[in-house]
Amino acid sequence: MNILAREIRNSISNLEESGDNIKARFLFKPDFTGFKGHFPGRSVLPGVCKIQAVIAMLEIWHQKSIYIKEISMAKFFAPVFDNQEIIVTTNKITGFSEPSGEIKIKASVTSNGKKISDLQLILSFF
Repeated sequence: MNILAREIRNSISNLEESGDNIKARFLFKPDFTGFKGHFPGRSVLPGVCKIQAVIAMLEIWHQKSIYIKEISMAKFFAPVFDNQEIIVTTNKITGFSEPSGEIKIKASVTSNGKKISDLQLILSFF
């Protein structure tokens, strides 16, 4: 596991399931690797870290490794700064079934009740 993935896993808390949803809280400290160089003087969490947060929480929950087959949609509405808690929620899209074992999920990222990102990913377990 690379440093970035490990630090994202270490930033997770309150992982829980509710119906078809899996939800977790993340808090990225100022020394988080993802902030380095993005942007000097005002750290902003890169979009790829939000996507990786989805992967990390699903891997922990399912206790399986996951890889991204496709990013179907990624919309980013607001920046995330250091020490700003985000909540990532995912749900499986019903009716999507592939013989290859792929799943399609929707994910949302919020902070203080404000929408930060919407994502749709096609994932595969291995």
